[in-house]
Amino acid sequence: MLESLARGLEPPAVLEPLRETTLPAVPAGTEPAVRIRGWLDAASCARMVEGVYAAREQWVEAFGGLQFSLGRAWYADWEMGRADTYFAEAALQNALVEQYAPGLQRRMRQLLRAAVGHPVIQREGWCGAGVHIFPAGGWAAQQGGDIHFDTEGLLPEQLAARAPALTVVVMLQPPVAGGGLRLWDAVYAGADEPSPEQLARPSVTATYGIGDALLFDSYRLHWIEPFTGDRDRISATLHAVWVGGVWESWF
Repeated sequence: MLESLARGLEPPAVLEPLRETTLPAVPAGTEPAVRIRGWLDAASCARMVEGVYAAREQWVEAFGGLQFSLGRAWYADWEMGRADTYFAEAALQNALVEQYAPGLQRRMRQLLRAAVGHPVIQREGWCGAGVHIFPAGGWAAQQGGDIHFDTEGLLPEQLAARAPALTVVVMLQPPVAGGGLRLWDAVYAGADEPSPEQLARPSVTATYGIGDALLFDSYRLHWIEPFTGDRDRISATLHAVWVGGVWESWF
């Protein structure tokens, strides 16, 4: 499995369609992602969404209110120069996620462990799995998110060695329409910003239903597409990297 992830870091000639499965799995070879339909049941999603809204005063604002999170997201704090706050509040934020979305962090680690077949631990001193909230009618709804790679949380030595890394997303509340995740036949090649050549590569859009999980290579270029309707887009996310026999995870 680790060898297939490493091979996947070379851009494939043809972008394969998404693989759908009822059991957790990781992308193999040139597969852009694996989608697990209904991994989290609708009732559990509804309870977690209710908890997320109950925690409204605890949401972490990012990029001038363009998006919010329950739990601190490393990429947002890093880009906004708030790294010290991220680490200072990690324990508090993990407690808030557990208070308002009980069991979410544990279940996200269990999902990844079932997919990779190895232990999944939380990175010491970092936030565990958290929740992203993209407001209906907001900037991301109108324009989509940033086109990016999920490499911000990789340590320099891990990035240099191209340590296998995965991103896990579970849709708790999809928007009314749109808001899928576009994945390109392009992977991180040393620059944080995608090149015109990478953006010109073939792509495929993964759509989500309530409770659907998506697992993909963190080095793969991707983008949250615009969405419409009066429903916020709410999803749980976990990042992980292979470190000496275990997968180390964070948000």
